[in-house]
Amino acid sequence: MLDTPADPLSSVVTLLKPAVSISKMVEAGGQWMVERHDMASPFYCAMVEGQCRLHVTGRDPVTLTAGDFVLIPHLQSFTMSSEVPLPPYVPRLPLETGPGRFQLGLSDAPVDVRALVGHCRFDTPASDLLVSLLPEMIHVSGQSRLTALVPVIHEETRADRPGRGMILERLLEVLLIEALRSGPAATLPPGLLRGLSDPQLATALQRIHAEAGGALSVSEMAKEAGMSRSGFFERFRRQVGRAPMEYATDWRMAVAKTLLRQGGLTNTEIALKVGYGSASAFGLAFVRHEGQSPGAFANKGGR
Repeated sequence: MLDTPADPLSSVVTLLKPAVSISKMVEAGGQWMVERHDMASPFYCAMVEGQCRLHVTGRDPVTLTAGDFVLIPHLQSFTMSSEVPLPPYVPRLPLETGPGRFQLGLSDAPVDVRALVGHCRFDTPASDLLVSLLPEMIHVSGQSRLTALVPVIHEETRADRPGRGMILERLLEVLLIEALRSGPAATLPPGLLRGLSDPQLATALQRIHAEAGGALSVSEMAKEAGMSRSGFFERFRRQVGRAPMEYATDWRMAVAKTLLRQGGLTNTEIALKVGYGSASAFGLAFVRHEGQSPGAFANKGGR
């Protein structure tokens, strides 16, 4: 049975079910570059020492320095490099120097950059929908709690101890929540975090996430926020990036897809948990949203 926290940010991260794919210490010296393409995976990096350039496709390059942390919930391709341009003869592939340790640049160059880099995956059938609620990139500096968490995750991935999977999942949940709430609200794009930074909208978002099976209406949420219906609607759409009931439907479908993959519940039971009065009403809404029936989705194993 699905049990998500009422807090919107926590409920999204819990539903994402993050799991570590790769965790490594990257050491680099001199002139170097590493490129990755078509990854489609969440990525994080904590700078331990030195500085480098990070260029994520479609975004302006950023300089990362010691104490910086960057999180990209859905990474496609990127380039990391030394500040000095790379001559064509310098090897670009990292050299594995030990378990979870990689070296970039010439082997005889003194190390001047150290970074803990991780890739993870989201074990949920609703990952695309949920990731769309989050910023494309979070880049923060001087957040000691974040930079302290990454080495613990790295150490845990290297060990084969009882409870390793559960510990890593919980550590990643904490890492994601800490990173997402560390970004300055004023610079965030429209989305869940920007909506939560608005006290009047935060109440509505909390209700949507806490009461996926309850009766929701724009008029009632506007009244609770102390706003007119039209004013609330426009403010919600501007800050969150989608209309209130569109957001509510997206969240309900994310919960429904997770329940369908888990199995054990009938469509009628799932319908009541996500705010529909009958299996047929839920089925019609699911087809409109997902382009297939709940049964077809479940039979495909949630893919």
